[in-house]
Amino acid sequence: MHDSLATEPTPAVEEALGASRPAARASAPPLISARGLTKRFDDFTAVDGIDFEVAPGEAFGFLGPNGAGKTSTMRMIGCTSPVSDGELRILDMDPRRQGPQIRSRLGVVPQQDTLDNELTVRENLLIYGRYFGLPREECARRADELLDFVQLADRGKDLVEPLSGGMKRRLTIARSLINEPSLMLLDEPTTGLDPQARHLLWDRLYRLKQRGVTLVLTTHYMDEAEQLCDRLVVMDKAKIVAEGSPQQLIQRYSTREVAEFRFLPGVQETLDGKLDGLASRIEKLPDRVLLYADDGEEVVMAARERGIHPEAVLVRRSTLEDVFLRLTGRSLVD
Repeated sequence: MHDSLATEPTPAVEEALGASRPAARASAPPLISARGLTKRFDDFTAVDGIDFEVAPGEAFGFLGPNGAGKTSTMRMIGCTSPVSDGELRILDMDPRRQGPQIRSRLGVVPQQDTLDNELTVRENLLIYGRYFGLPREECARRADELLDFVQLADRGKDLVEPLSGGMKRRLTIARSLINEPSLMLLDEPTTGLDPQARHLLWDRLYRLKQRGVTLVLTTHYMDEAEQLCDRLVVMDKAKIVAEGSPQQLIQRYSTREVAEFRFLPGVQETLDGKLDGLASRIEKLPDRVLLYADDGEEVVMAARERGIHPEAVLVRRSTLEDVFLRLTGRSLVD
């Protein structure tokens, strides 16, 4: 069964998802504020003195490879891991003293789905709502509205186990909204999903953002960060190495275009400086050479004039992966 985009949610769903929250956020205090935030595990420092703020209604991202410190940061924000050092305030509260109050106002989508496979889709929402002390009638009302929003209304009586990965992810998001949270934390929300399921999930998250829900997400997919994030930080080796909107980071740290050259095995090692001067920056990766310039086609023509003939050539626009390569010397997926 193929997923398809649903019509706009009902007014009741709009209200449940915070549609009435003000879009303007410039003068509002941050929902999250971190100064010198640090997380240590014995002698290992997972997060090393980072500073950031998240504004109300913003979609804020942590971009970086596995092991960069993203999940450790999210666990501190989610009040499931204590802060080792530094200052952290969430919803104008201190997680050291007010963790339960903060958690009651969060919606959390973990890396791995933690659904109860032996219950139905709707029962998963009903029981989760009861954890927050919601009356049964209110749980039922919110469950129906949220299943409609994530396009699972026709699967409410089905068991969770046979659902596709994309459906389970949408159900996890619906469950995270049952308490009408002020802030949503999403840790690698689309890892393992096929392209169709990823784009459908992006659509649901984008609609939440339109309704004023504040999103904080981690990802190592640069296209996901570009699609969803108003602003993001790039993390590497426990530190923040850059901050800005996706477009600001690309303009700041890369060129407009990139020419990718792929050579037959053994050829790349014999070039011996023949590419020097062709572009403003050259990155040599194991499987290809990246030449950064404002006009990639000019680079290709200049290379051919030098007698350089790659097996394959691709000219593309710069992405956040190029930013990460510039900042850290390695690919996002390393």
